[in-house]
Amino acid sequence: MLKTKELPENERPYEKCEKYGPQILSDAELLAVVIRTGTKTKRSVELAMEILNMAGGQEGLNGLNDLSRAQLMKIPGIGRVKAIQIQCVLELSKRIQKSGAARGLDCRNPQAIAGYYMEEMRHYRQEHLVLLMLNTKNRKIGDMVISKGSVNAALISPREIFLEALRHDAVNIILLHNHPSGDPTPSKEDIDVTQNIASLGKMLGIRLLDHIIIGDKTYKSLFQCGHIPI
Repeated sequence: MLKTKELPENERPYEKCEKYGPQILSDAELLAVVIRTGTKTKRSVELAMEILNMAGGQEGLNGLNDLSRAQLMKIPGIGRVKAIQIQCVLELSKRIQKSGAARGLDCRNPQAIAGYYMEEMRHYRQEHLVLLMLNTKNRKIGDMVISKGSVNAALISPREIFLEALRHDAVNIILLHNHPSGDPTPSKEDIDVTQNIASLGKMLGIRLLDHIIIGDKTYKSLFQCGHIPI
């Protein structure tokens, strides 16, 4: 087995990290630290580069989010444990990002809300509809995935939305869903469903403040676009 310690010291990820800090490491070197060992023919850094190439090299580490555990395990040298390690590091990164965005979250600000959910939702391959429930001061009570749809459409159930909102004593709600294409432009169906839910909410005393569509590092607020009445 080829060993990283056989490399010159200034090329070893662990030593470079210890001496200069993790920020000096390349994407491949960071991933090599996670997977730790290579194979008989490839050092850990070379194996990491192969993983990144499989994920779509031009996307860097972001492409890893699109790889399933089964896909990772197709790479010689990546077994069950290493695949799980990679997935757990990715999940930890998402949670750190979301935790940071949660501090001082302003639920009246579409940009802040989109930023809070962006890193998680932009990687979904199917449409997910998320219900964000708020109290009288527009502070978050809770959130939940209401439905998972096909690549083209989320199956939105107004009944389930308002049952959950009532169960949590929510006064206001915000809907979010992702477009797997990366383009957050609302469809006619998105607009029609949103206006229907807003009308039902008025009758029930639960106001729909916004419906935010998540794309790839971008979003659209149907309230800001004028599709939800004030």
